[in-house]
Amino acid sequence: MKKIYKVVFTATLGGLLLADTTHAGNDQRAGQAGAQELLINPWARSSGWAGSDVAGCRGLESQFSNVAGTAFIPRTELIFNHTNWLVGTGIGINTFGFCQRVGETGALTLGIMSMNFGQIPITTTDLPDGGLGTYSPSFMNLALSYAKGFSENIYGGLTVRVVSESLPNLSARGVALDAGIQYVTGKKENIKFGISLKNVGPRMQFTGDGLSFRGNIPNTTTNMTVEQRSADFEMPSLLNIGGRYDFLVMKDTSAKVNHRVSLALAFVSNSFSKDQFLVGLEYGFRQYLMLRAGYAYESGIFSMDTRTTAFTGPTAGITFEVPFGPEKKSTFALDYSYRATDPFQGCHTIGARLNL
Repeated sequence: MKKIYKVVFTATLGGLLLADTTHAGNDQRAGQAGAQELLINPWARSSGWAGSDVAGCRGLESQFSNVAGTAFIPRTELIFNHTNWLVGTGIGINTFGFCQRVGETGALTLGIMSMNFGQIPITTTDLPDGGLGTYSPSFMNLALSYAKGFSENIYGGLTVRVVSESLPNLSARGVALDAGIQYVTGKKENIKFGISLKNVGPRMQFTGDGLSFRGNIPNTTTNMTVEQRSADFEMPSLLNIGGRYDFLVMKDTSAKVNHRVSLALAFVSNSFSKDQFLVGLEYGFRQYLMLRAGYAYESGIFSMDTRTTAFTGPTAGITFEVPFGPEKKSTFALDYSYRATDPFQGCHTIGARLNL
């Protein structure tokens, strides 16, 4: 039976790699994809070490990095996170998630991410300074996932994500799929490998009254409405491949882990931007305290002249978690992460987590 699982695991990895071969990372295609909010990690824990934990992410946050990790949820998990995105722009991101154990090895997850751009003045060519009121764009995506453990070592999952972008007179809708696999091995299950394919879906296109205008036909007095067509655009698909190793320190008379140091590495192959190499380090004291640091590297990131992103690479995060309830099986946690940027004053994410 184990041989069969290994064959399935290898075949699936190969299929994911082949599926993304025609979409290898290419920075010359930057700007040709839409729905870029799908590339934003809205969660505090995983972003604290640069999203490098593709192989070992666990629980609800895994819906972003590698959906297979949601299969490890023991019972029920709820998270609310708020991100102050690129401080100085006035952009906020609110994210809510719910993950529930289903059966012996399955998990069902719902995640909602919404971006708030504030109130933007309405301007026209005749009134460039505004005075006509304000509007607020609405960017939202809703994800529904199912993950399952196929053996003691292999876990997999699938996400269906509905994407919505809209203005008062213009909107675009789309659907994207994510898939992921994790493999756990080692005497203490401290060696992990993972791969995920994200944001694969049909093209999106804006439609609405905002693409039409009224004007006179030349040499006549006839006034007609002219409707324009917007170009369609692709999803920002990508491939994540990662590994993680946990260094565990246990008590002599107990199986509980007192101290844990985890090293995670990941490679991100982007279809419409530069590829990335992610590295992260996390220290955990039992389940009470976790400290994280990470770095996201891409070509040209060290120089302002060659860097094509506002992010400069370093990330950091911290978690305080308190057990409660009968036998201390439930926990409440506060998570925080920081991502360095230039320009702007970085990105701050704070969240509350409840495990029941």
